[in-house]
Amino acid sequence: MKMAGMKMINVLAGVVLVMSGLALPAAAQEGRGDVVYVPTPQIVVDTMLQMAKVGPKDFLIDLGSGDGRFVITAATKYGASAFGVDLDTYLLKLANQNARKAGVTDKVRFIEENLFTTDLSRATVISTYLLPEMNLKLRPKFMELKPGTRIVTHDYHLGDWDPDEQRELIVPEKKVGTPGVSYLFSYVVPARVPGKWQSLVNIGGRETPLEFNLQQEFQEIEGKVEIRDRSVDLRGRIMGESIRMVAGGRNGVPRHEFSGRIGDGSIEGALVIGEGASRQQAAWSAKQIQRGELKRAADELPEEK
Repeated sequence: MKMAGMKMINVLAGVVLVMSGLALPAAAQEGRGDVVYVPTPQIVVDTMLQMAKVGPKDFLIDLGSGDGRFVITAATKYGASAFGVDLDTYLLKLANQNARKAGVTDKVRFIEENLFTTDLSRATVISTYLLPEMNLKLRPKFMELKPGTRIVTHDYHLGDWDPDEQRELIVPEKKVGTPGVSYLFSYVVPARVPGKWQSLVNIGGRETPLEFNLQQEFQEIEGKVEIRDRSVDLRGRIMGESIRMVAGGRNGVPRHEFSGRIGDGSIEGALVIGEGASRQQAAWSAKQIQRGELKRAADELPEEK
């Protein structure tokens, strides 16, 4: 599922959306100068933080932080450390004032910076409220983050990268995008596994060599596994550093289910063969012998020269 329907969400021409608010023509309602600030409803902030499972050990980066409510809520409600990025000096001043009022200046900070140049490497959680083309531009940076990093987006998804979770929230006070409705998307950065892997598994007292040739597009895996001189199709999925793959189950090849935790060029886990009364389980480990490249998504933006 590539969620083509969601790509039809209304986009206001020339408007740049940010996590805690957006800029609209001054004629729309009262505001400062030629820009109006419209805050994200608090229920949306709370739900996105819940989807990201934010906790006291997390470091959250909010790309387009507005009045700072996302960052400040992460600190006050969940004990997380966080910082927000914005280019609007008035909103940055407001965000810092709000942080002082909330008593969380020891946990949060706000910086004036272009979000496309922000260093995201410390983040365990990233939040955005950005237009689709901005999300696509950031997506390669997101995929390079540490496996297990969570990303939550409001209204606009990450293109062909399917979300691990999505919700539709009724928000009567929301007047932009789709009025009265917020679309929320949650992603977990997957570990990279494309390439060739080898295993030696003890099955019924017999050492059995296995060789995997894996292709990966975001968190989805497909490929082949060589089982006793038979090439069997394989499909699977990665969630952070956890992997699950299934092969066989037809044409005389029993079902093989591989699950484990991905390390640096290694996987440690278990193999379950067969189903029902004939089910067997064995320890399973694999070592990568040749690295491959991630598959290029159909909607991937061309590299800037």
